[in-house]
Amino acid sequence: MRTAIFPGTFDPFTIGHYSVVSRALTFMDEVIIGIGINENKNTYFPIEKRVEMIRKLYKDEPRIKVMSYDCLTIDFAQQVNAHFIVRGIRTVKDFEYEETIADINRKLAGIETILLFTEPELTCVSSTIVRELLSYNKDISRFIPEGMEM
Repeated sequence: MRTAIFPGTFDPFTIGHYSVVSRALTFMDEVIIGIGINENKNTYFPIEKRVEMIRKLYKDEPRIKVMSYDCLTIDFAQQVNAHFIVRGIRTVKDFEYEETIADINRKLAGIETILLFTEPELTCVSSTIVRELLSYNKDISRFIPEGMEM
């Protein structure tokens, strides 16, 4: 079985994230959305709320699991028996960062990283921007997946 993790903070989970998961399901048997706990990040939603929102979004998709983790991503991948990491790339800057991490992950754990380029119309969507809009009570409905409950 081909299992991949899709790691991130997902604060909040956006239409860009949703696109990456949908596309990963075309070549993976299972995708585990791994919500990393990072004490150095100031998050808008608590970890429990993020897990709950994403689980509800995928409640009818048995090939998706949603879990939180508090360790290195490669250690989490090994814990859930995933041999692939899926990441979305919006910019050249993202690519340079992800390439370095992918090389280290492959050297340390033999885990391959699959980079999916963001669809052009979604390159402007980021969790950071959506969080800022939320902080000013703006409507974010066009930036999150349809049916996602906040």
